[in-house]
Amino acid sequence: MRKVMTRPRPRPTASRPPAGRPPTRRDSRRPTDRRPLTVPAQPPPHPTEVFAERLLLVLSGQRPLHWAARHIANTAYDDLARLAELSPLRTGGHRPTIHRIGHYQPHPEAYEVFARVATGPRLRALAFRLALGADRKWRCTAVETDPKRH
Repeated sequence: MRKVMTRPRPRPTASRPPAGRPPTRRDSRRPTDRRPLTVPAQPPPHPTEVFAERLLLVLSGQRPLHWAARHIANTAYDDLARLAELSPLRTGGHRPTIHRIGHYQPHPEAYEVFARVATGPRLRALAFRLALGADRKWRCTAVETDPKRH
């Protein structure tokens, strides 16, 4: 049994010039460093993180359901369609964000994922299951949110 908790990755920031002087101006008192600014390479995001973001956008009403349709298997699409109509993660002005995410891997071709979603001052629950298909692509096979608002 393997249970993993992760935090959302910080988004990479664009490289910025050093503070205090414009990028085109040269300071003769400082030695020039010709090395280019590089952002350290990050490993690709885990499939659970990618799909949690997709679900968040659909369930908050920011994206339509068909935007994630190819990543959802059979009956889970119907369940997600019912949930999307209710927009359980929609808030009045606050953009929902993934506060914490974790997963459990019952076998090598499946993940059971649980996430806490911050919707303003409240934390909401989101759970879904990912399964690896015959084409070696991850698809959602089940999705649930906390039942308080339904």
